[in-house]
Amino acid sequence: MQRRTFLASAAATGVAAALSPSVSMAQASNPLLQKWTGPYGGVPAFDKVKVEQFKPALEAAMAKNLAEIDAITANKAAPTFENTIAALEDAGRTLNSVSTYYYIWGSNMSTPDFQKVEEEMDPKLSAHYDKVNQNAALFARIEAVYNSPDKAKLTPEQQRVLWIYYTNFVRSGAKLSPEAKARVGAINTELAGLYTKFSQNLLADENTWIELSPADLVGLPEGLKAAAASNAESRKLPGKFIVVNTRSSVDPFLTESPVRSAREKVWRAFVNRGDNGGATDNNAIISKILKLRAERAKLLGYKTHAHWRLEDSMAKTPENAMGLMEAVWTPAIAQVAIDVADMQAIIDKEGGGFKLEPWDYRYYAEKVRKAKYDLDMNEVKPYLQLDKLREGMFWASGQLYGFEFKKLSGIPVYHEDITVYEVTRGGKHVGLWYFDPYARPGKRSGAWMNAYRTQERFKGEITTIVSNNSNFIKGKPGEPLLISWDDAVTLFHEFGHAIHGLNANATYPSVSGTAVARDYVEFPSQLNEHWLSTPQVLNQFALHYQTGKPIPKALVDKIEAADKFGEGFGTTEYLASALIDMKLHLAGDADIDPDKFERDELAKLNMPKEIVMRHRTPQFGHVFSGDGYSAGYYSYLWADTLTADAAEAFQEAPGGFYDKAVAKRLYEDIMSKGNTIDPVEQFRAFRGRDVKIGALMRKRGFPVPAGA
Repeated sequence: MQRRTFLASAAATGVAAALSPSVSMAQASNPLLQKWTGPYGGVPAFDKVKVEQFKPALEAAMAKNLAEIDAITANKAAPTFENTIAALEDAGRTLNSVSTYYYIWGSNMSTPDFQKVEEEMDPKLSAHYDKVNQNAALFARIEAVYNSPDKAKLTPEQQRVLWIYYTNFVRSGAKLSPEAKARVGAINTELAGLYTKFSQNLLADENTWIELSPADLVGLPEGLKAAAASNAESRKLPGKFIVVNTRSSVDPFLTESPVRSAREKVWRAFVNRGDNGGATDNNAIISKILKLRAERAKLLGYKTHAHWRLEDSMAKTPENAMGLMEAVWTPAIAQVAIDVADMQAIIDKEGGGFKLEPWDYRYYAEKVRKAKYDLDMNEVKPYLQLDKLREGMFWASGQLYGFEFKKLSGIPVYHEDITVYEVTRGGKHVGLWYFDPYARPGKRSGAWMNAYRTQERFKGEITTIVSNNSNFIKGKPGEPLLISWDDAVTLFHEFGHAIHGLNANATYPSVSGTAVARDYVEFPSQLNEHWLSTPQVLNQFALHYQTGKPIPKALVDKIEAADKFGEGFGTTEYLASALIDMKLHLAGDADIDPDKFERDELAKLNMPKEIVMRHRTPQFGHVFSGDGYSAGYYSYLWADTLTADAAEAFQEAPGGFYDKAVAKRLYEDIMSKGNTIDPVEQFRAFRGRDVKIGALMRKRGFPVPAGA
């Protein structure tokens, strides 16, 4: 999700108001400052963007935003919801429009020239938002509305919006002394610069590659050889073979390569991103970030950064989050021990003469999968064409939510790889979906969803624009792109975020779509993963790329039988990262050497030596490229507890995952609600009770605790 402050309404992008007369003509002609034009309520003018336009556009938009705030505070009328809170909802539209372009470029089109802009403007943006969030006159008006007896006359959604504004201002330091406010602002500005540097260091390491020798290629599937050649060719290395230092390139190699020395070489390059010493090493940056976060938390009145971050989450406290993680950690590492024994048995049987190491895990896990379940995931991959799976996502969302997708042409995009679709329901326009599937230099690794514009009815009907971004390795022209089962799950996951946004039905932009608590936002996306494995999707869209025949039922049965295989590994590598994240932020203002802290704490947890954290600390972008998931990486597990429980609601229904009654409840109680209602109440309305942990443990194949 893109970085943004709560005041920069994500819905506002398409209706930026006219600039003030004080803005220069040069700024007024800047395309980043213009109202979005064209069909569908306006679309971003990606085709007109130039890097040199970002700085003046951001400066002009920040100035306009401050003028909007001044207009609110200068109002002589008594503070009301309309003249204060609603006015804030309408403020910042120009700034949010420019920020949308800015963060898209930072994630997808990052060049050295753009990175220089980031280094200058990220601290300025942080200082700007502090200036707004710590504005005493503005907070006085918000507080007056919050404490007014007229609050009871507001609609439930208005009361929720008011609560969010009041709470976020307080959490940002609105009640602090002027000296404390100044220090919090200085900390935020310094952190913004450190986040930018961390991200740029990580991107620099991910833009490196590992060259493969002829010996390294022995036994490698032809598809991966072709990808390695394509990667080299795109970097002007014809005739060479390389593995790019990103997860989407590394994981398939570690899974498929029979050459142990090559696996180790690739693995070491990958796990040491951000940890190689020199200009791109992130350890010193992390130490500074942790110190500054701890100081800020104390100034704001919290014991630690973790306590500050979790106060407005579903979990509420770090102790609650740790309790869930610890309950799952023990059975997870117990399962890893069983799986490692099975893998070591195969190594010994083959006369390998070595102990299983982390660079061996994925390769031998596949051998165990084949031995136990007669399932070779290479047999599955020919049925997983990216284009067909995209159609499958569309179809499933149509069955659940009535969506229809139509490919458009002529819509401006920031790269030729991107396609745009109109989304309708019952013939009525719902929004636009942009799809950016391929890896390229300057694009951050992983997969994510963005909201370019959020749905609202506050200033007339405004429809949403969402995107999904992935890092698949582009194949040869005309050839179908085949992806792994894990990548297909991720594809459905990120699309779940998109349909959460597309289903939004709110009046106010700040509570629409995916603008929900961090440990709730992953719930709809994780739930959407379940539709990939339904027979209806597999039979229609998992088609062999050569024969066009659907995936055989016998193969599907094997996938289902092996469904829980690998949960020990997946849960452990994820939870190790989540636990270290939380422990780092519970350590207060202690001096922390990130590498040593990571080693020591993992040892205390009895971390299996055959596995590493999914995101080692020096490359943990979720946590150190912004506040985003800091002390919040546990959120995926918290949300999956909701997911597993909700999935059982479908499984218990007569129509299974396509049961119309359950789908209707899902839309009405969760997918359309955004943050208009407390997430605890949303889930309770959908399920008829509070969440229980039993479904999560059953989903992962772990023992279910008594009473769960």
